[in-house]
Amino acid sequence: METVNAVRGGACSAREVVTACLARIEAIDQKLHAFLSVDGERALTEADRVDGALKRGDALGPLAGVPIAVKDNLCTTFGCTTCGSRMLESFQSQYNAHAVDRLQQAGAIIVGKTNLDEFAMGSSTENSAFFATTNPWDGSRVAGGSSGGSAAAVAARLVPGALGSDTGGSTRQPASFCGVVGLKPSYGRVSRYGLVAFSSSLDQVGPITRDVRDTALLLKVIAGHDPRDSTCVDLEVPDYLKGLEKTSRPIRVGVCSRDFGDGLHPEVESAVNRAIETLASNGAEIVPVDLPHVKYGLACYYLVATAECSSNLARFDGVHYGRRTPTPTNIADLYERSRGEALGPETQRRIMLGTFALSTGYYDAYYLKALKVRTLIRNDFDRAFDKVDVIASPVTPTTAFRLGDKTDDPLAMYLSDVYTITANLTGHCAVSVPCGVDSNGLPIGLQFVGPAFQEQRLLSIAHQYQSATSHHTAAPPCASAN
Repeated sequence: METVNAVRGGACSAREVVTACLARIEAIDQKLHAFLSVDGERALTEADRVDGALKRGDALGPLAGVPIAVKDNLCTTFGCTTCGSRMLESFQSQYNAHAVDRLQQAGAIIVGKTNLDEFAMGSSTENSAFFATTNPWDGSRVAGGSSGGSAAAVAARLVPGALGSDTGGSTRQPASFCGVVGLKPSYGRVSRYGLVAFSSSLDQVGPITRDVRDTALLLKVIAGHDPRDSTCVDLEVPDYLKGLEKTSRPIRVGVCSRDFGDGLHPEVESAVNRAIETLASNGAEIVPVDLPHVKYGLACYYLVATAECSSNLARFDGVHYGRRTPTPTNIADLYERSRGEALGPETQRRIMLGTFALSTGYYDAYYLKALKVRTLIRNDFDRAFDKVDVIASPVTPTTAFRLGDKTDDPLAMYLSDVYTITANLTGHCAVSVPCGVDSNGLPIGLQFVGPAFQEQRLLSIAHQYQSATSHHTAAPPCASAN
């Protein structure tokens, strides 16, 4: 990040950087609504610590002085961790998420926490209990979800980078809508400790930045083994920045014709095809691959995810912590009213779907069958990766839609994730990079999916694409505002 070099080189102080960041947030976020909370006083104190360390000649972390935003489902000991829900609107965590600790150890300065769909359940950030985040390119359109606040904050140049979480596309889809880079690391590459769980076998913490180089830097900081998360693998973390250099052999990019069928907007299809042609003209070999079971991906995902949601959100019952209804008549009334009053419609819908799928008489017919289909989808991708380095596809069927267009049609909203959910089901890594704009000037994203724990290869190929194009350098109108 340019900010790191500027602070280290003495071109500006960390305090000056953070002061400018806070001023931009104050000027722009009144309309954007990317942040749920901003802690300027704390951020300035942290900036002074970085400046003091620099003057003393102390060793500085790789993100020293860089303002970062984190999605508000990552626990922090400072401020509240709301998950975009009335259930937790005053909840204060006693510990930091592992990824938050890693950022702070690297010298990053967390300036605030970003808006999201309630408990990360949604594709537009309209399910937030507090307000919807708007798209920096067009204030009448959504920023995507569920990490819409993080993507909008990066796109609008409020912060150089942010953390989101990705359960079915929640870093990649808003990154595509907002014209930035969003990464879903392989399942187990980044610790989930301190990430409030939606679907434990699908959730993954990932960075959102303006270009692939910054993504590589952030991933290097947050990745690595954490014994507090039993699913976090103990593998060496490569130097992703150094790994961005072009590989000596031609890359092989897989393309599945099933990704270019009904429901894909012609302008999105054209932009993605042009991106694939750009890869080919720069030496990539384009290889047809078949993924026969991806057509079942959406149905499979909304059984697995909702079942795990039902289990994970059972803890929010008005007893242990979270909102409690003030005058319950009995224990059943306490549970019913606490949850009914504090949880939004989409969250309630997913809890009910998952509870049904796990109930006696339906477990084998729905949830168990979904797990079997999940294995078939994983096998399809693994066979494809025997022939190719990555698979290229659209990120979303359309560009950012208008606020309110899909709130009354849950199925239409779910279809926004049709291209992204498979990487969560399989555990593979995937990234969204800008590849053009539509006739309304709205960003379009290109997705690369790579084998598990091959983020270095994935990011290298994404960087090669960005080196041959300039789509990632485009900025929304609000980015030039004072």
